[in-house]
Amino acid sequence: MADNPNWKTFLAPYRQVVEELIVKLRGMQLQYEIESKHSPIESVAGRVKPVSSILDKAKRKQIAAEDIEEKIQDIAGVRVLCQFVDDIYTIAELLRSRHDFEVIEEKDYIRNKKESGYRSYHVIIRHPVATIHGYKQLIAEIQIRTLAMNFWATNEHSLNYKYSGEIPDAIQARLKKAAEAAFRLDGEMAKIKDEVQEAQWIFHQLKSQQHRKGE
Repeated sequence: MADNPNWKTFLAPYRQVVEELIVKLRGMQLQYEIESKHSPIESVAGRVKPVSSILDKAKRKQIAAEDIEEKIQDIAGVRVLCQFVDDIYTIAELLRSRHDFEVIEEKDYIRNKKESGYRSYHVIIRHPVATIHGYKQLIAEIQIRTLAMNFWATNEHSLNYKYSGEIPDAIQARLKKAAEAAFRLDGEMAKIKDEVQEAQWIFHQLKSQQHRKGE
């Protein structure tokens, strides 16, 4: 990557990777729904990292311009939300079994939470993308979280932005307590997982019947 890149050109393939990953993951979600099975995927969203964030990260980690493509792994990012912690590991296994991209690294911040209290599962992949100049292999990050983990992480991100990464100790302590509360919530929900899934299956069947009657 040149010292003065054309960012629009540089980021275009990453946008394509994000779009393709969203389609693939939503396709997996739809297959579960068609088969009337519990989908481990609740929702999928993605984004390409803003140029300012790329430059900030490169500066913070002392990454040279020519190494950005290889060393900043989350330029293309996709987030998958789940209902249950078990779903996270199911999705990770599904990603490993695919042949249209390569899993190159996994970071389990659920079993090994960060000091801040952050929990999530990160899967780093190398994804092929077709460009007018031929195929490129780009690195992308897929984050997998429960809804409770995402609620916490979204608020922590906002506070980090407000305090420029230096969250006051008192607020940081409350954040850690909130992280543990969110994880306990996930644990309690896991205990009634079968009941929740049965209720969702009944609701899905009723919706299908109503849809057929309306045709």
